[in-house]
Parts: sequence; C-alpha cells; structure tokens
Amino acid sequence: MGKYRRFVIASFIGLAAQKNYGQKDFALLEKNNNYKANGLYHELNKTKDTLILKGDKKITYVYSINKEYKREIDTYAGTNEFKVSLKHLSKGKHMFVVDQSPLKIIFVIKILQDRPKPIGDGDIKITAIESKKD
Repeated sequence: MGKYRRFVIASFIGLAAQKNYGQKDFALLEKNNNYKANGLYHELNKTKDTLILKGDKKITYVYSINKEYKREIDTYAGTNEFKVSLKHLSKGKHMFVVDQSPLKIIFVIKILQDRPKPIGDGDIKITAIESKKD
C-alpha cells in the first residue's frame, strides 16, 4: 500500500508542476488608462503572442521601442484593425506607440520569454535520396 500511495503523490506533483511550467505567459500588457485613449482597444490574444489593436479612428502607424532604444517594430498600418505578432521581439520591456491622428497612444508590453527557436535550427539535416526503379 505504501508504494501505491507514493506513486499517486509523485504523479500528482508531476502533473501539477507540468501545468504550472507549461502555462507561463509569453507577454504582459500594461494598458494606457487615459480617458483620451478610449478610442483604441488594445489587448493580447489568448496565447498572448499577438497584440490586437482596434480603433474608432484609422490607426496610421505602429512602432515599439525596446530597452536599448531600438525600434523592433516599425510599420504603417492604415486601417482601423491591426494585429502585431510579438514572437520576434526580444525579451524585456517594449514601449508601443500607436499613431491615431492627432493622438499618439503609448502603452507598455513586457516580453517574459525568449524568442521561440525556429524549427530546424541547424540541428537536423534533411537529404533527398533518389530511388531508381528498374
């Protein structure tokens, strides 16, 4: 009976740890709560790897500045709805600026995890073999 009890406890601890470590957020959004920024809906999607922007006015320009004062995102939107992928951003704090003429709405996104490694990052080599049919 003692082995069974240890097995159940170890299984429970293993599953709980897997759930805690597997569900870490990719990014955190610090929203702009200014009443003038009410015209811009800015949220993260469910997986927290994409920023969703929706505005009552046209979103003309979106850029982000990282902790080293470099622009990692610098794009022209020109629409009322715009999605920005956060997967290629470096880990750390990023200040986003959304231009909705005449306003510039500023908010912060913190990237909590490193960039995901691309599949096939040089560790696997694929070779094509031609087979001859007689």
